[in-house]
Amino acid sequence: MSQIVKRTDEDASRTGEAPVSYAMLDQSLWSRFQQAATSEDFLESWFALLMRQMPDGSTGVMLVGEAPDQGPFSPVASWPIGQAPAPELLEAGEQALSRRSGVVLGEGGAGRSLAWPLEVFEQLFGAVVVFVGENTVPTPELFRRLHWGSAWVELLLRREQELQDGELRERVSVAFDMLATVLEHSDFDDACNALVTDLARRLDCETVSVGFLKRGGMRVRSVSSASSFARRSNLIREIALAMDEAADQRAVVLWPAPADWEFRVTRAHDELARSHAVGAVLTIPLQARDEIVGALCFERPQGDRFSAADVEVCDAVACVAGPVLDEKRANDRLLPVKIVESVGRQLARLLGPSHFGAKLSTVALAGVVAFFYYAQANYDVSSPARLEGTVQRSVVAPFNGYLAGQNVRAGDVVAADQIVAVLDQKDLSLERLRLITERQQRTSELDRAIANRERAQANIIRAQLDQNEAQLALVDEQLARTRIRAPFAGYIVEGDLSQRVGASIERGETLFRVAPLSSFRVVLEIDERDIPEIAPGQEGTLRVSAFPEVPLAYRVQRVTPLAQQADGRNFFRVEAALLEGSDKLRPGMEGVARTEIGLRLLIVSLTDDLVDWLRLTAWKWAP
Repeated sequence: MSQIVKRTDEDASRTGEAPVSYAMLDQSLWSRFQQAATSEDFLESWFALLMRQMPDGSTGVMLVGEAPDQGPFSPVASWPIGQAPAPELLEAGEQALSRRSGVVLGEGGAGRSLAWPLEVFEQLFGAVVVFVGENTVPTPELFRRLHWGSAWVELLLRREQELQDGELRERVSVAFDMLATVLEHSDFDDACNALVTDLARRLDCETVSVGFLKRGGMRVRSVSSASSFARRSNLIREIALAMDEAADQRAVVLWPAPADWEFRVTRAHDELARSHAVGAVLTIPLQARDEIVGALCFERPQGDRFSAADVEVCDAVACVAGPVLDEKRANDRLLPVKIVESVGRQLARLLGPSHFGAKLSTVALAGVVAFFYYAQANYDVSSPARLEGTVQRSVVAPFNGYLAGQNVRAGDVVAADQIVAVLDQKDLSLERLRLITERQQRTSELDRAIANRERAQANIIRAQLDQNEAQLALVDEQLARTRIRAPFAGYIVEGDLSQRVGASIERGETLFRVAPLSSFRVVLEIDERDIPEIAPGQEGTLRVSAFPEVPLAYRVQRVTPLAQQADGRNFFRVEAALLEGSDKLRPGMEGVARTEIGLRLLIVSLTDDLVDWLRLTAWKWAP
């Protein structure tokens, strides 16, 4: 055909031969196009027919990539056939591929180079480049011919895609049918028997076998034609050897191997085929958790081979059925066997050459266990705590009266004998004036009785004067006590009379509470779970919320044997004495205290509360 295409009318006239019949050429091209068996033949004949639609004397080249949207894009067809493409054609094709649009080079000169990209499914497959000499055909018309002609390439690609989709659907259909067969049976042996039986029927195999690794070698678990092996147990051994051969190579092994098949060792498969008199043997390893766990062995009779599509279908079945069968096999084992195998697997990871992460984790865990087994730490009992004054004095109203004023309130520091409140003096002052007037009157009467020598009357008046003096002394004492004073220097911990000025005060009513600033005690609220650990004489450290940076040492003095409840918890009141003071301390301050118990194992200190809770819970629910 190449020679026919290269002939021209000019050559024919020069050599004296008859002109070429283009009708015969077109018929030959269409015949080849219709009978194309491969993609290469299809593209070459299509490109030749496309060039026949171009003006006479046109040349062209077709560029196709190895994969969609991937280069390099190389020539697969040229026109005239067999002629190397010109550099300007390749340049136009590269521009069309990079731009993904039509390109025209050299327009207006001696000729034009037109390039059109071939895009299908929004993927770039290649480009068609045509060089057209001087002619009257406009460029849009030429691009229209290239565009319409590229529909045949799209048809080819769609046919190939449909063929691939069909093969994929077939593989998926068979794989999921076999998966459904395996899942229908809860027992491992039943699932294996059903799988090999269905595979032998579905894939036209004479025998299908499935085996699993056990103690370093394959053990055949189920055979589709089990009755034929009952009298020839050596064939079971040969099938197991073929499975071992595939598992050792971690690859699919096919015998006899096609010419383009990757090299595999097939000695065991050759022996199996001769012993069983079969025409083809295919073994596919079963994988689960990235490990080889078993294998599927397929045998076909004489004259029947495994195609590439058959191998893909069998491989798909192995991919989906392998993990499920391995899971069923693991679940069907006895519990002691599972324990022994799990321990052995972990030991193999620890003692083997790999699994560095498992080894490192084990060493770290052993180090943590050893640390907690030997490590000791000071065991402390933490509890809420507050400060109280060692002595606390109440300041009460000396008699009934009215509050005239107050000088301090809770939180103030007072000195000894400092006036903290004043009671109203009006009634007492009037009473004192009355008594003074009465005393003067009685004195005058006494003088008159003495002058008249009335001794009896004088004695009576002297008794009345003594009574008046006593009443006057009482009023003076009450007037002095209207100024209420602090009993000692200290801190007002309770009392605020600022809203009661002018109100009545009852005798004995507590007006203030005063605590000294030089003597404090610590009151600990020890939880009932920790109270057995507390004893007098133990020491600890207190940190108050007001200045937590200052530690305050204390010593336990007294444990009150009476539980109290507050805020949803039970606790015991424990009193302790401060071993050191601070001018910042005030009664009523709260904080957290930690009482030192002694050295204990660190793990006991950390889990003491949890162990006690578990004991109570277990006792609560125990029968």
